Amino acid sequence: MIESGIHWLLNVLALPQYGLTSVFIVSFVSATLIPMGSEPAVFAVAKANAALFWPVILIATVGNTLGGIVDYWMGYGAKKAFAEERETRWFGWLQRFGAKTMLLGWVPGIGDPICTVGGWLKLPFWPCVGYMALGKFLRYVTVTVLLLYVPDGFWRGIAHWLG
Repeated sequence: MIESGIHWLLNVLALPQYGLTSVFIVSFVSATLIPMGSEPAVFAVAKANAALFWPVILIATVGNTLGGIVDYWMGYGAKKAFAEERETRWFGWLQRFGAKTMLLGWVPGIGDPICTVGGWLKLPFWPCVGYMALGKFLRYVTVTVLLLYVPDGFWRGIAHWLG
């Protein structure tokens, strides 16, 4: 039963008319503390329909930023989770640079925790959202342009070099 439900969901998400919805969902979920990337979904939709380049970038940015906001609010509500870490350099760095650190909310592995800790430190909400959105937008534009317009041979060479 679960397997048939998963197959149904995958078939629905694969339909072209659901491309932007899929990008939103994947981008939102990937910005929470669940480790997954949204770039393949963004690239697939942009590659399938070049006219959707900017809509897919904007939808992914909105979904990923909303996921970052969820991380922020989870951190905001945390009480004792980071009590021992409060005195580390990491927290000092976040406090020193404040909301601007949310520009790094797109970085795999550290972006989601940065958003969470930003909430825990009660950094100002709207500046955090603005910097999150800017960083995520720039990431999607850069990665998608690189994947769409850099020749395939370049990527095959990189893959071969990496072994």
